[in-house]
Amino acid sequence: MPVTIDREHDLPVARQAKVLNLARSTVYYEPRPVSAEDLALMRRLDELHLDYPFAGARMLRSLLRREGVSVGRRHVATLMKRMEISALYRRANTSKPAPGHKIYPYLLRGVKIERANHVWAMDISYIPMRRGFVYLTAVVDVFSRRVLAHRVSITMEAAFCIEALEEALARHGKPEIFNTDQGSQFTSLDFTSVLLDAKIAISMDGKGAWRDNVFVERLWRTIKYEHVYLHAYDSVSEARASIFGYLAFYNGGRPHSSLDERTPNEAYFGAQTIAAAA
Repeated sequence: MPVTIDREHDLPVARQAKVLNLARSTVYYEPRPVSAEDLALMRRLDELHLDYPFAGARMLRSLLRREGVSVGRRHVATLMKRMEISALYRRANTSKPAPGHKIYPYLLRGVKIERANHVWAMDISYIPMRRGFVYLTAVVDVFSRRVLAHRVSITMEAAFCIEALEEALARHGKPEIFNTDQGSQFTSLDFTSVLLDAKIAISMDGKGAWRDNVFVERLWRTIKYEHVYLHAYDSVSEARASIFGYLAFYNGGRPHSSLDERTPNEAYFGAQTIAAAA
């Protein structure tokens, strides 16, 4: 029986979750229903975004219309916002942080990443289910492509990102540089304070820029085409278990041409063994 949170109670939801020893990202709630038509549109938008990451709402609207789907640009933009996707391209950084949020400079320009735990990257992606959707976040070692930790959540709050970050740090030490985009989850004080307390340099892509988080974008493409799109999860728990199983294969059983046919585990732990021996 799921544990429920009383949203009418004087005690804040986050505090209730802490008292009950629940991760904030797993708090049970009744999600606002999304129509079957919108879910189908979101699934197709997700596929188109992977194939054409440079396409904004206007172009995606046109692509859908060529497939016989009648939809307006504003509705496409609304769904993209819900899915947390946007066109990836280089542009001047004119974005402003949310109140109380600091934007950190991009530190990876011209940096050669040649060892494990030099740079970690993190991002969030939309994951479709049979009825509904969830969000997946992952911490990736850029050198080895290894997924160091991940979380699946029904909300876009920073808590599930912080949980994944803290697990990665507890299990794998710490990187020299941690790179994200400027999403509000990553610019929040709760998130950045974990990195600052660990004395890790924080790097952030310009909003909408296509830079070193391309490695995480490639991970999303791999996960979705090799696993997510081949399954229709019936529940959040099924999505969590199934994605966990695939990522175990991704890390330990899937060779990568960019790693000389090694798996991410072999590249990550092999690199650490060589560094220790030196």
